Amino acid sequence: MRAARLIKMVLLLQSRSTMTGAELARRLEVSERTVARDVLALSEAGIPVYADRGRTGGYRLIGGYRTRLTGLGRTEAEALFLSGVPAALREMGLADAASAARLKVSAALLPELGDAPDSAAQRFHLDAPGWWHPHTPPPLLPALADAVWDDRRITVRYRRKDAEVERELEPYGLVLKAGVWYVAARAGKDFRIYRADRFTDVRPQEECFRRAESFDLAAFWEERAAQFARSILRETVVLRLTPEGARRLPHATDPAAAREAVEQAGAPDGQGRITLTLPVESLEVAYEQLLALGPEAEVVEPPELRAQFAEAMSRAAELYR
Repeated sequence: MRAARLIKMVLLLQSRSTMTGAELARRLEVSERTVARDVLALSEAGIPVYADRGRTGGYRLIGGYRTRLTGLGRTEAEALFLSGVPAALREMGLADAASAARLKVSAALLPELGDAPDSAAQRFHLDAPGWWHPHTPPPLLPALADAVWDDRRITVRYRRKDAEVERELEPYGLVLKAGVWYVAARAGKDFRIYRADRFTDVRPQEECFRRAESFDLAAFWEERAAQFARSILRETVVLRLTPEGARRLPHATDPAAAREAVEQAGAPDGQGRITLTLPVESLEVAYEQLLALGPEAEVVEPPELRAQFAEAMSRAAELYR
C-alpha cells in the first residue's frame, strides 16, 4: 500500500514542477504529515525530493530526475489498449497517430506483457452504430476534429431544415452517440450541440480560442441529452397496465419517462392493473411503441388513440379467430 503511494508521489512530482503538501495530500488521499514522512522516506531511498520552505513552498524533484517506475502491469496494459476506439479514431483521421502510439507503448512494455494488445483486442470490441442503420462518417469530421484538437475558431455553414446558415464557432469537443457524431461548440456566449453530418463547409481561422476552464464535456453532454429527451415528449396518454405491462413499458417507450410514470401511478385496481399518465413524443409514435405491449396495456385516453387501438385489436382478433 505504502509502496504504491510512494511511486504515485514520484510520478506526480515528475509531472509537475512543484506541488504543495496540501496538493499531494489531496491527490494521495492522506494527511500532510503522511506526505512529509513519505518525502523523507523517498529522500533516504536516494530519490532527490527537495522541500521549498515558506508560504509559496512545496516539494519538487531536482536535477531533472526521471523515474523508471512507469512499468505497466498486465491489467493496466490491457486497459490502455481498450481506451482507444479504432473506428472513431479512423473517422477523425487519427488512425495513423493512434497506431504509432500503440507501437511505442508496446515497445516499452515488459517482454511478458507483449501480448497485452492482442489479448485486449481479441476479447473486447466496440461497435458504436446502432443496428439496421448504415453508417457513413461525416465527410467534414476530420476538419472538425483538427479544430477541436487545436482549439481553433472555425467559420462553418450548417444545414438547418431547408436552409443553410453561416456561423463562427469555437469547437470544444466531439461526441459519438449511437453512431452519430455531434460537435459541442460555443457560438457567441452560448454552448450548443451541432450534428457533424449537417456541416456543409468548415473553414479554420487563423486565431485560436482560449477554452473555458469550467467546461466539462461529459457533464455538458449529459445535461443537454437529458434536456433533449424531455423536450420531444410533447403529448400524454393515459394507460391501464398489467404488472407485466408495467415491467415492459420502459423497454417500449422512453425509459426515464416510463419509470417515472410507473412510480407515480396509484394503487392497482381490482384486476391488478395500474393507471398512469405517460409523456410521449406524439400519438403516432405512441401507437407504434405501445402496440408492442399487446393486451398488457389498455389505452384510456385520448379517445382517438383508444379508437385506433380498438380497431387494430379488432383486426388482429379477426385474423386469429
